[in-house]
Amino acid sequence: MADLPAAPVTQQIDSRDPTRPSGGEPGELRLAARCLVVDGDGQKVPFGALFREHRAIVVFVRHFLCYTCKEYVEDLAKIPKNLLQDAKVRLIVIGQSSYHHIKPFCSLTGYHHEIYVDPEREIYKIFGMKRGEAATSSVKSPHVKSNLLSGSIRSMWRAMTGPAFDFQGDPAQQGGAMILGPGSSVHFVHLDKNRLDHAAINTVLQLAGVKTVNFTNKHQIIDI
Repeated sequence: MADLPAAPVTQQIDSRDPTRPSGGEPGELRLAARCLVVDGDGQKVPFGALFREHRAIVVFVRHFLCYTCKEYVEDLAKIPKNLLQDAKVRLIVIGQSSYHHIKPFCSLTGYHHEIYVDPEREIYKIFGMKRGEAATSSVKSPHVKSNLLSGSIRSMWRAMTGPAFDFQGDPAQQGGAMILGPGSSVHFVHLDKNRLDHAAINTVLQLAGVKTVNFTNKHQIIDI
């Protein structure tokens, strides 16, 4: 008999204050749901349509030239689609550049799940995502392999050698991760304090009811 999808998270959780998910209050979510996001072909869709029928892991990245975002999304790319399908969960990345940068970013990272942009950062602003950085000395993302110097050099080189010299989004903008849906349900909110303050991917997968992944070996899956 086939395994049933893991049970969804039923408690609202905020990584900083479990009693008050400040980035995902119902009023904010209703407002954000009306905003339009844009796919790689320039097609617009309401943000709320992305999690209306199913739970969705939604990851907001800083900008597409950010080396920490690149390496985080490279690990998101290692999540097999069948794991998400079995759990009936969507995985969605949101950037804040022009949609023209989506396909090159996917080619660079190997990311093959859903991705959109919020070019005016409307959703980032509604959820109160930070601009500027808190200190990074005590924070280390398990998904970032490069150090600040080498990562920044590579980001600048990509900017200089790209078809247009831009940062592919506001370089001061921070991101975050959420588990939303179906409908107006908010299960988890993490708002990054700085470029290294990522929610660990396996933690988010586990909270969403998705099997976790060994990111040192993309073929190895860990049952939860």
